[in-house]
Amino acid sequence: MAKSKRFVFTMARLTRLEPPATGRVYYHDEACPGLSLCVMASGTRTWYVYNWHDGRPCQVPIAKFPAVNVEAARKLAKDLLAKQAAGVDIRAARKARREEPTFADLWQRWEAYAKPRKRSWKEDQRQYNAFLKPLAGRRLSSIRRADIQALHDRIARDNGGYAANRALALTRAMFNRADDIGYRGDNPAVGVERCPEVARDRFLQADELKAFFTSLAQELEDWQHFFCIALLTGARRANVQAARWADMDLDRGLWLIPAAKAKAGKPLVVPLSPPAVDILRARYEQFGAQQWVFPSHGRTGHLVEPKTAWKRIIQRAELSDVRPHDLRRSLGSWMAIGGASLPIVGKALGHTQASTTQVYARLSVDPVKAAVTAAGEAMLEAGGMKLLESAPAGNRVNVIDVDVQPVDDDEPTEF
Repeated sequence: MAKSKRFVFTMARLTRLEPPATGRVYYHDEACPGLSLCVMASGTRTWYVYNWHDGRPCQVPIAKFPAVNVEAARKLAKDLLAKQAAGVDIRAARKARREEPTFADLWQRWEAYAKPRKRSWKEDQRQYNAFLKPLAGRRLSSIRRADIQALHDRIARDNGGYAANRALALTRAMFNRADDIGYRGDNPAVGVERCPEVARDRFLQADELKAFFTSLAQELEDWQHFFCIALLTGARRANVQAARWADMDLDRGLWLIPAAKAKAGKPLVVPLSPPAVDILRARYEQFGAQQWVFPSHGRTGHLVEPKTAWKRIIQRAELSDVRPHDLRRSLGSWMAIGGASLPIVGKALGHTQASTTQVYARLSVDPVKAAVTAAGEAMLEAGGMKLLESAPAGNRVNVIDVDVQPVDDDEPTEF
């Protein structure tokens, strides 16, 4: 052990210091007053700044030795001592740093905020678990824009630009609420370069509609009805899955989706064309005593995920890159092809863009319903379908009027 505990620090001399048998020993640097090295009996060595503040001794750990060398430790000590001379309580600042919220704390606050307010909060939860958890243990002030950019680039490389942009948007929104937990710093997600996105414009063409309906005819009638309602109304899949008879006005040909179930959080009126009404009347004959238009035996009581049936239909029709949401896009595209104005299309699909909100508000449902009907009939005709007339009371409607026998399906149906 060194004879004196005060000397000019060098890496060689500090490395040779023997740890005490018990407790700890402090050594002081004569070249930088206020810098000391604590040597523990365990062999651990820690840099400290030691000085007086407001008449009391102030000793603050700053780094580990030898991870931080002598010169770097002196610079850290001088910086802290300068702040202390300017009136900063460096010990209180260090305590505040230890107590600073982490990204995991920020997520907990965001979750508490999003659950009662966002219908899509489970998607936020999925993105956090899939992409953002590596930041969980980081103090908020330690997260820089470069860190978020690097994370964004990594997500884009491994999962695509769309996923990366959604994770970035969530991170930015979370930091926008960070002051709720006492963080007053900058938002490191602001200014991060997004990946370019190309809007998807896939919809079913005339020849594809014929193949689609031919394949759909081989499914159970429940699936025929489900996908035809999705196509003929352009409603979002989640709304079709959870459609309730209480929201249907079949006499007026309207489906009234309440605000709590609409994506935009506002009540939505979906026009029902005559073919759609025929399908729904047929289902009401069978399921009208139940709450759901598409009931299931699962926990929710209604259909939740039609992906297995959809996969069969698309593969059998030999269609590529077609998703269930493209049925909604198909209705809008065929409305536009038939000459419907963009405001009419937007009203039919429940769009809420700010630039067209005032125009939508002046539209009545009648021209929208007419455009939906015309587009539905055009798609049915393009698919080789006979246009259905209203079914007499008590009769069932088989909406797919093509000469194809249903396939045997041993898989348990979701209905």
